[in-house]
Amino acid sequence: MAKENKNLNKKPKFSPYWIYGFVIAAFLAIQMFSGGFGGSNAQKLTVSEFLNYMNQGDVEKLDVVNRREARVYLTKEAAQKEIHKKARNTNILPSTEPPANYKFEFGELELFQNKVESALANDPTLDVDVNFTTEENVFGNLLLSLLPFILIIGVWIFIMRRMSGGSGGGAGGQIFNIGKSKAKLFDEKTDVKTSFKDVAGLEGAKEEVQEIVDFLKNPEKYTSLGGKIPKGALLVGQPGTGKTLLAKAVAGEAQVPFFSLSGSDFVEMFVGVGASRVRDLFKQAKEKSPAIIFIDEIDAIGRARGKNNFSGSNDERENTLNQLLTEMDGFGTNTNVIVLAATNRADVLDKALMRAGRFDRQIYVDLPDVRERKEIFEVHLRPIKQAEKLDIDFLAKQTPGFSGADIANVCNEAALIAARGGKKAVEKQDFLDAVDRIVGGLEKKNKIITKDEKKAIAYHEAGHATVSWMLEHAAPLVKVTIVPRGQSLGAAWYLPEERLIVRPEQMLDEMCAALGGRAAEKVIFNQISTGALSDLEKVTKQARAMVTIYGLSDKVGNLTYYDSSGQSEYGFTKPYSEQTAELIDKEISDIIEKQYQRAIALLEENKDKLTQLAEVLLDKEVIFKDNLEKIFGVRPFKKPEQATKSKSQIEEEE
Repeated sequence: MAKENKNLNKKPKFSPYWIYGFVIAAFLAIQMFSGGFGGSNAQKLTVSEFLNYMNQGDVEKLDVVNRREARVYLTKEAAQKEIHKKARNTNILPSTEPPANYKFEFGELELFQNKVESALANDPTLDVDVNFTTEENVFGNLLLSLLPFILIIGVWIFIMRRMSGGSGGGAGGQIFNIGKSKAKLFDEKTDVKTSFKDVAGLEGAKEEVQEIVDFLKNPEKYTSLGGKIPKGALLVGQPGTGKTLLAKAVAGEAQVPFFSLSGSDFVEMFVGVGASRVRDLFKQAKEKSPAIIFIDEIDAIGRARGKNNFSGSNDERENTLNQLLTEMDGFGTNTNVIVLAATNRADVLDKALMRAGRFDRQIYVDLPDVRERKEIFEVHLRPIKQAEKLDIDFLAKQTPGFSGADIANVCNEAALIAARGGKKAVEKQDFLDAVDRIVGGLEKKNKIITKDEKKAIAYHEAGHATVSWMLEHAAPLVKVTIVPRGQSLGAAWYLPEERLIVRPEQMLDEMCAALGGRAAEKVIFNQISTGALSDLEKVTKQARAMVTIYGLSDKVGNLTYYDSSGQSEYGFTKPYSEQTAELIDKEISDIIEKQYQRAIALLEENKDKLTQLAEVLLDKEVIFKDNLEKIFGVRPFKKPEQATKSKSQIEEEE
């Protein structure tokens, strides 16, 4: 019953198409009532038939319209004849005059007029009223003259609707509302359900934003001591680390109006629109204060001013930024309005935007560590139907460098892999396959590889595994595969130690392990191939970083050419001389070559074990840590806190 009442009370929404329909109906009605359709329902006739009917005395009136069409009106007696049955007007439309019974077109007007006059002269008893009239479709002509203007206005309205998002207010409203804010207002009671419980990890960032929420809930607690509520907080971090999720949690916890929009929502092709939208946004927030404004990807409008503006023209983005700076901390400062913003390009933001008084706090949202990854897994595993209790610690260790978004993708991908395999629940192997899928790409078992190529790939990957096993600071191996994935023909999976600082010997060991694949090809086949491209790219970047960024080269010294502000991207000159550039290039080459020779020496010493490992890899295509332990023995550099579980150990625990 309640549902029926709801449907009855639901009124139809107004549509601009109703107006168009009304105008068309009015136009048709005017045409009909003005006689515009006087001959539309008349039967067609030939000239000879007309002359025959006229000689019989059946015609009462003849109208010659516009010197080309004749309309015939029958007498009342003739209309009753059987021969004129089809010409009777039984369905007459309302009009100012009765419609014609017949109509026909003639050729030459004078010739037709002579025939009519001759017939009337031959029979004086005929009484036919002959009229010559000219009809003009006033409304049709008017519409035809106005049509170009209507088309231009229609195209203009269409463009305005498209540029303004096409939502609300009708076509005319969009033209006048283009300077209004496009921020979405979230109602604190119904719209936002995310809380800080849904945000795993990010303890430091959560503590900072929780204090902002507390500012809005209990401002007296802080202002009573003379403190001021912060104007804004900037969330900075890599993509996928949870900046937007943190803002959603603030919206759910603060219980105050929450305005959310993207930095690109301010930008428009019209001059002054961005600044107008900023003014309107802060006006709305001030009316609903205390309130929170969240601007995602603020670097769209917050880039440093004066960069790459070679034309000298008025920059709309700079005007928008200037208005934002004024609203956040200017003469007309808004009180009890806190601005949250998120970006992963803090280095390109304008210094005036970053100063205290605008964004008082810069909250760095880093990639999660092992403990935080475990908490994130616990959140995303809640909706997953698991076959058995998963070892979440193991999964957290298997995903170093993964962001929160990556971990959510791992859980979703594992569920899809299990569903693809027809399983009723998600197993541990599905999660491992999901990690492989995300890191390495899609498995391509049907890729055509020759026998020689497969052998070269096996020795290449075995070389990586052997060298990393022999070096103390190289990352411990998890598994090696020669099944093609993505763009790679084979892969070795490691579990790197999560370090906060890295020493030169650790970087050199990692570079030596990365060059182990090419070194194995050289040792076994005495020739090298293009298969080491990704390895060479990795070690070249690492060696360049050692020399030019971290100052770890004795020849170059304690110098860095790294610019944390990012302003060097816009420069056209190097921050060092040509002589220093030669020294840097030589030092990079020497570091890489030394590690390559070191890898060759290690593999020469363990050539028989390398061959044995490659044969196992050719046979099984995938080998794990326990296969290496059978050949090389237990790794001498194993650290208890870094120990990773092999596949056999996992199966035993299960």
